[in-house]
Amino acid sequence: MQIEAIEAFLAVLETGGFHAAARRLGVTQTTVSARVRSLEDAVGKRVFERGGGGTVLSEFGQEFRPFAEEMISLWQIASTELANRVSNRISLRIGAQLSIWDPLLVDLTIHLEKTYGKLVFALNFDHITDVSEAVASHMLDVALTHEKPTEPKVSFLELPPEKLVCVEVQATEAFPGDPLFINLDLGRQYQHHVEAVTDPSFKQNLFLGNCLMGLRYLLKRGGRGLFPYFLLEEYLASGQLRLIGKDIYPLPCYLVHRSDSPSADQLSEVESCLAALRAKTG
Repeated sequence: MQIEAIEAFLAVLETGGFHAAARRLGVTQTTVSARVRSLEDAVGKRVFERGGGGTVLSEFGQEFRPFAEEMISLWQIASTELANRVSNRISLRIGAQLSIWDPLLVDLTIHLEKTYGKLVFALNFDHITDVSEAVASHMLDVALTHEKPTEPKVSFLELPPEKLVCVEVQATEAFPGDPLFINLDLGRQYQHHVEAVTDPSFKQNLFLGNCLMGLRYLLKRGGRGLFPYFLLEEYLASGQLRLIGKDIYPLPCYLVHRSDSPSADQLSEVESCLAALRAKTG
């Protein structure tokens, strides 16, 4: 199993060598070497460079390390903690990328448990992770995404689009310079809207999908941005934010699932809960 190979990779990294990794794992050095070699065969790249100066991470190994740590963490949850958490209750794995749906994912998790008695395992992924692929590979049962899925193993339901509006905060005294646009980089359609509301005079600062961080930055620093209306109401009412124009910029929303899973009942439950939550936010 590649989990053992990844564990061997991290053990070598953390202990500084194959001998020490073998002692930690309670196996022979030959076993550790074989596991690391199988990992390198699987990814098609060397994860360590071996030489007179000892064993050091390769360039690929440096990039692979955070993914390896995340995979081990998820495996530990799935193989031990999750089994104890479900405790004879049906578990549903729901995911989304870091996005405007951070609050919605939390509310959906609570609503499903309250309404249907389901213990939901919610995962929030970094911006570069393809959540449709995560559904196809059985890491998730369902996922929310802005991008229309093209993965052949999945199906999707198109949900009502998210309503984005353009807002502005006057630059603070600490940042009186050029106007700044907070770009959340939420996919192709979002970027199309960004082009419609900005001009070359605006510098841009990327927040890579983290809407809440971007909004906090905007309020403290000043500038403009495209944000979901439901997050802005209290700030607009208090005058902390100013609406730029009256246009609404729709952002597509898709609920992704495998063609063979989850069951039609599970999917209907998720869709019903989403509809109820979205109705509250208008």
